[in-house]
Order: sequence, then C-alpha cells, then structure tokens
Amino acid sequence: MISDLKQTCDVLIVGSGAAGLTLALSVAEHMSVILLSKNDLKEGSTLYAQGGIAAVLDEQDSIASHVEDTMNAGAYLCDPQVVKFTAEQAKPALEWLIQQGVAFDTEPSQDGTPHYHLTREGGHSYRRILHSADATGKELQTSLQQQVFDHKNIRILPYHHAIDLITTKKLGQAGHRVLGAYAWDEHKQRVKTIHSRFVVIATGGASQVYQYTSNPNISSGDGIAMAWRAGCRVANMEFNQFHPTCLYHPQARNFLLTEALRGEGAHLVRPDGSRFMFDFDERGELAPRDIVARAIDFEMKRLGLDCLFLDISHKSAPWIQQHFPTIYARCLALGIDITQERMPIVPAAHYTCGGVMTDLNGQTDLNGLYAVGEVSYTGLHGANRMASNSLLECIVFARSAATSILNLRHHYSVPTHLPLWDESHVVNSDEEVIISHNWHELRLFMWDYVGIVRSDKRLARALRRISLLQSEIQEYYSHFKVSGHLLELRNLVQVSELIVRCAQTRKESRGLHYNIDYPEKLQKRTPTILQPD
Repeated sequence: MISDLKQTCDVLIVGSGAAGLTLALSVAEHMSVILLSKNDLKEGSTLYAQGGIAAVLDEQDSIASHVEDTMNAGAYLCDPQVVKFTAEQAKPALEWLIQQGVAFDTEPSQDGTPHYHLTREGGHSYRRILHSADATGKELQTSLQQQVFDHKNIRILPYHHAIDLITTKKLGQAGHRVLGAYAWDEHKQRVKTIHSRFVVIATGGASQVYQYTSNPNISSGDGIAMAWRAGCRVANMEFNQFHPTCLYHPQARNFLLTEALRGEGAHLVRPDGSRFMFDFDERGELAPRDIVARAIDFEMKRLGLDCLFLDISHKSAPWIQQHFPTIYARCLALGIDITQERMPIVPAAHYTCGGVMTDLNGQTDLNGLYAVGEVSYTGLHGANRMASNSLLECIVFARSAATSILNLRHHYSVPTHLPLWDESHVVNSDEEVIISHNWHELRLFMWDYVGIVRSDKRLARALRRISLLQSEIQEYYSHFKVSGHLLELRNLVQVSELIVRCAQTRKESRGLHYNIDYPEKLQKRTPTILQPD
C-alpha cells in the first residue's frame, strides 16, 4: 500500500491534451514521465477543438501578417516578441505533428500533386488554418495519445485529480522549487504523493466558472489555482473568451459550431433572416470573436430572444457534408438539417486568455514548474485569442518547454522523503448537496455579473459572493475527505476570485473585457498581473 501511495518520475505532467501529450513525447526518450489525466486520457478541450491550427504556409502569406493579425485580434495587448516567436515556430510545430501521424486535409494542386487545404477564420487576413475536416482536435488527440500509449517511458494515471503542488517553501526548506504533487486516485479513493524533478501543468482553462460554456466539465481551472497557491503570478484573467456560436439545444449544451463555418461564408441572422453583423463591424461575420459575441448578446437582449441563428444553407449540400461532417451529423441527429435550415446559436464561455505567467520556455515563477497551453499566460493572446492560435500555442510552447527541461535535467535530482497526504483529521462527507449547490450558485452569478458585459457594481457583487463561498468551501475542505467535485469547486472559486480581481483592476474596455463604466480604451497598454501574498 505504502509503495503505491509514493511514486517517482523525472517529469510529472498534469493534463493529457495537446500540450501535455506533446511535452510527454518530446522528453520521454531521455526521461521518465508520469502523465496525470483527470478523466479518460482523451477527455479534454483538445478532443472537441474543431477549427484547426494556424501556420504560414501559403506563399502570399507572411509571418508579419500572422503577427499583425494576432496583435490586432488581441487589441494590441499581446507581447510582440511572443507573437513573433509563436508565428515563426508554427511551421516546425506542424511538421512535427505530421511526423507523429496527424493527418491534415489535402486537396489537389494545379500540377496534380496534393497539398494541404488551408481554410480561413475570423481575424485572419489569409487562409492559413490547417485542419482535419471539422474535427482537428480529435485527429490530433487520438494520433498523439496512441504514441503515448506505446511509449515505454510514459506511465499514464487516468482518473487522477491533482490536488496541490509540493514545494520547498511548503515543507519549510530552503530554495524556491517544486518537488512534486499530491494526486487523488478517483477509483481507489486515496491520495498519492508523486516525487518529480519537474512538474508541468497542462490542465487547460477555467470556463466551467460560467453557466454556459463550450468546454468539457473538466475545465475547472485546476492548474491556475494550484500554481497560485504555490506562489506563482497570474495575468490577464479578466479576458474570458465567449465563443459566439454554440448550438442552442437542450441535448447539446456544450456543442461548438466552429468559426470555420463563418470563415467559409455562413451568415449570422435574426429570426426574420436579416443579417446584423455589418451593423457592428465592417468585417461582418469575420470580425474577431469578442466583437461577434457582444453583437449577438446585444441583439438577443434588444429583441428579447433566447437565441439567434447561423445559416450556411446557401452552400450546396455535398459541399457542407464534405467540409463539416461532424457538425452536419451532430445537428442532423438533433433534427436540424444544416443544408436546409438555420442553426440556433448562443455565445458561451470558451477560452481563458489569461493564466499562469511563463517565459518563452513555459517556465513559471517556481523553479522546475512549467505551465503550457490554455492554463498559461505567455503574452500570445493579449485581450483576445485569435482563432486557431490555441492549439498552435499548445504545440509550440510544449516543444519549447521540453527543450528547456532536457537542458536542465542534470541540475535537479528526484526529491525523496516527501510527506504522505494526511487524512487523520477528516471524515467522509454526508453533505454532498453543499458542493452541488455552491457550484450552481458560483456559475450563475459569474455568468450574470462577470460575463460578456460587466460593470463595477456587478464585479463588486460577484466578489462579495465569492468571499462567502470561499469561507464555506474552505471549512468543508478542512473537515471532509477530498472528492473530485470538491477539488474542482475549490479551484473554480479561487479562479473566479482572480478573474474578478483582474477585471476590477482594468479601468478600460479592451478586447474581451467590456465594462460599461469604462467604455473606452486607455492609451497605455499593460497586462494585469496579480502577485500572491
């Protein structure tokens, strides 16, 4: 029993999406890896990513154009150095994925040889999105995870929830280094102590803080909350991207309708069939997501509607079925034939643009701790993420972090004598209803007060509610044994506080953060950075 509760590795990776899998495969030839997955290995945001991965491959396109489009979409709050680095590393990252067996769509060229089909999405000046039909994330996830399954140096622990990082500071030791983590084994209902030279957080975002989201249930901000508790800075948590077009249907609350639909000519329309996006932006349906989401939100409130509509039925049925087979099949199963009918849509929380602060190698403020993917703040996204830059960030920064870890692997040894998890003062809970009630309350007031449109009063109300919930959840956490829902709720309420505190700090409206008390942009553009006490 004791040996099972104490495990060791060179690199502990928390999260099994695009970032975690890429990093695991990039270091496993030289180091032992434990890969924690909170659910089944494939479950996560990567699996559901539809659009694709941005990279400059067309001769008419350029790195400079990709950089400028990203800066513009991010309301010029992006870090130019980081944006340029990412755009330059995009092609090598895609070539690496292709070497791993990821299959992107091709089409015949004029000379008859196939080349990669590039699509276009909102905010992009050129066609630069490589994709696998409308299920790019699924292709990426399944291809990489098969490589991980087959690798002798990678140990997979599914249904394991990371609880907290173990650091020298927490143990009263000298230095500022991560030593491992505690993880709750959902199946065996016990906590393991994992000793590791390096820890990589690749847990994704925190969109489950909102009532309506396109994300899977596991997107509960775990990595952000753990890193914050371990002493890492976070930045730009006020910038929560709401995807403009999630399917509005009681049997498909989390089903995303990819931006590539609008990139290929789909129209946003009112119930009477009239288009409205050109009333808000000269780019129409191809405006960045924050503009499109606010326009839909405005029209829904103005007209008192539960939803609006996305229409691509003016395209031919064979073309739709070829380019969007997943969406066509899913909608048809729900009684909606998108070759003939409009799709009902609403905005939903989709992406966390802020996160744990890192450098170009994914290194956080804590030695040996890396954060990669949506959990991180690299400076790439600024005030709004441009479409198809998210999977790109995962691959580029996972590869960069892997290089850093391999270069430093001889500097640290695997720590020993870490304390086991102490459950001697807690008991099994007989009040699980408290967790579900608090979860529902949190997501509801975050949607109402810290959603697409905000105000100082709404933010203050939200922070008061969060403070009360934190006290109640901490008392519960102190007295009862951990469970998956309790751990997620504890992290969600922490991340909610960080979101509100960042939103209160920003005295302007920029990108995804719109405050009716400060409707204009400030001349000075700076990220919002929070430092733990």
